[in-house]
Amino acid sequence: MPTNTNRKMISFWSRLLNLISPQACPVCGGRMTVGEALVCGKCNLQLPRTGYSGNAYRNEMAKLFWLQIPIERAAAWFFYEAHSPVSRLLYRLKYANHPETGEEMGRMMAQEMQADGFFDGIDAIIPVPLTRKRQRERGYNQSMEIARGVSGITGIPILKQVLVRTSFAESQTRKDRRGRHDNVESAFRLNKNIALQGKHLLIIDDVVTTGATITACGKQLMKAGEVKISVLTAGFAKG
Repeated sequence: MPTNTNRKMISFWSRLLNLISPQACPVCGGRMTVGEALVCGKCNLQLPRTGYSGNAYRNEMAKLFWLQIPIERAAAWFFYEAHSPVSRLLYRLKYANHPETGEEMGRMMAQEMQADGFFDGIDAIIPVPLTRKRQRERGYNQSMEIARGVSGITGIPILKQVLVRTSFAESQTRKDRRGRHDNVESAFRLNKNIALQGKHLLIIDDVVTTGATITACGKQLMKAGEVKISVLTAGFAKG
């Protein structure tokens, strides 16, 4: 797993390489300028933003969690559709060994959503964990990388050992709504040695489809007592 020192070195060399040889935009494939860190300016303007941070309780994503967990706010940065150009961002993050994509994504999301007061009153960030095996295979947790970027902008601390992922039976990708919920219902365990009672916690993940994974995390966090829960993801697969 990359250390903070290694992460800073990777970031430095990535910026230097981009100065010498401009990188390709992961969405359109065009060359990016030195000041463009995640996507090119054109793709940034065309990103299908949800705008949910401005109406963080009554939106389609938040409704997934009503009556299931004590949801306060929920927002995603953009609408996600499999095999669409914007989906290449998440593919690059999860499968192409580019953890820096997640951190930059988190920074950009946080910068845009701060103006809506989305982060007001939140005490800590909880990234959705991976199993140890999956994290070893990937080398990092994509949700943690997004959380690093959000934390860097907002100053909200990340709590790394609150939830433990105890199992990952199968991928969620080809399951229906019921199957997704069944697949993760018992997938997480709360570390009861960390005091969370009365805290407002922000769960961060890469994408929400049915909300099954985050609901499973939220139900574990509820065991800490009197918690408030908000949710932030990069993508939302609407419908």
